[in-house]
Amino acid sequence: MNNSEKPRGGRPRAFDPDRALDAAMHLFWEHGYEATSLAMLREAMGLTPPQIYNAFTDKETLFRKALTRYHETEIGFALEALSAPVSTREAIRRLLLGAAEAYSRPGKPGGCLFVSGALAASPQAQAIADELKHYRKASEAAIAERLARGRAVGDLPENLSVEGFAKY
Repeated sequence: MNNSEKPRGGRPRAFDPDRALDAAMHLFWEHGYEATSLAMLREAMGLTPPQIYNAFTDKETLFRKALTRYHETEIGFALEALSAPVSTREAIRRLLLGAAEAYSRPGKPGGCLFVSGALAASPQAQAIADELKHYRKASEAAIAERLARGRAVGDLPENLSVEGFAKY
């Protein structure tokens, strides 16, 4: 060990943080942020409340980490479809087929966490609703950008409203 590395105090973690995060992600995906209770998280993650808070700080931080995990592991199909060197129509076809497949896989909650996570968001969860809106807006922007490229090269009609179509 070099001098810049310091040993960590306490006992090593007796759980896999990635597995725990995946379990939390699935709960949030299925039930939404507010409907997912600490008791549900504790049971699904197999952790005690102190372990959850020591590893993830609080429910909001855990949810934000679950969103990042979801983005990294569950929606790669969208990035692949939009960046594929194919016609714009083919890219959108791949995007829609990928979404249909991803959002209806057996063993996974239905739909998209970026949408279902915001269900019944109260004013107390406004920061979470804003975070989810950010992810949805980023997705819309990526689709609009792909459509604009297609319009510029003649794949799509010049009068197509890329922003309107991207929201659809």
